[in-house]
Amino acid sequence: MTKKNIYVAGHNGMVGSALVRQLQNDPKNSILTTSRNQLDLTNQAAVNKYFQENRIDEVYLAAAKVGGIHANSEYPADFIYVNIMIQANIINAAHKNNVQKLLFLGSSCIYPKYAEQPILETSLLTGVLEKTNEPYAIAKIAGIKLCESYKRQYGRDYRSVMPTNLYGEGDNYHNLNSHVVPGLIRKLYDAKINNTEKIEAWGSGSPRREFLHVDDMANASIFVMDIDKLDYEKIITNDLTHINVGYGSDITIKELAEMLKEIIGYKGSIIWNKAMPDGTPKKLMSTKLLNGLGWFPQIVLREGLIRTVSDYVKNVVEK
Repeated sequence: MTKKNIYVAGHNGMVGSALVRQLQNDPKNSILTTSRNQLDLTNQAAVNKYFQENRIDEVYLAAAKVGGIHANSEYPADFIYVNIMIQANIINAAHKNNVQKLLFLGSSCIYPKYAEQPILETSLLTGVLEKTNEPYAIAKIAGIKLCESYKRQYGRDYRSVMPTNLYGEGDNYHNLNSHVVPGLIRKLYDAKINNTEKIEAWGSGSPRREFLHVDDMANASIFVMDIDKLDYEKIITNDLTHINVGYGSDITIKELAEMLKEIIGYKGSIIWNKAMPDGTPKKLMSTKLLNGLGWFPQIVLREGLIRTVSDYVKNVVEK
């Protein structure tokens, strides 16, 4: 049996690790990974050397510098530079070493702040971005356009998927640099353990967000990668090569916080600090394109949140 060599860039991250778990289920797959100590993805020469030395059939580009509102506000230069360098190096190295298939994982923040809801793939570059994560969004847009451009100029089968807000096992639970789900889990769980009467959450709680479990995202990524090239090209064009991946419905941040509060068993109060930024008022993606191809999420939000709380307890609290 001929093995298919698949390089997963960013395998230690939440999405990358979920991809590795699922790809390993197929005995035909041989998974290649590199830690940060082994390979600096911002180093062009080192990335080129790695691709030259390894016969790679497919690439899942899940490596990225990520963070929530605080991290994006504090480190804008890091977010734009690091992400552009990682993407450019891997995509160009793949092309130079004749890797025909690549999947780039972007972000829903590529879309305009006030895009019509639910957000269609065609909304890209039709309006102003949300200011708090603009550098990260521009880097991700550059990644889409890199894949698009290598497809147009060289005929490469480089595809892009745009996930909505992701959560799940292996998330970053840092008290300042995390996204909303892990951030709230940490605050609520710590408050429960310490018998704290109230916690503070940023913003008004009114923005609506869509949340997709990382295992569903990994499943969707593999699904999109495996679509026959001729079938894939029937639904995309040279100027529109990305596909949205979402849960299909949204809730307010306040509703999310109350759901997590109940799951964790915290009895105190949540105080909303309206002086802090809310970000985009609503962000629900249209998944009509992906659903039409036959893919739908399998993990309901409450079930996914219960699993994520268990992950936090096991891998952060009890370690």
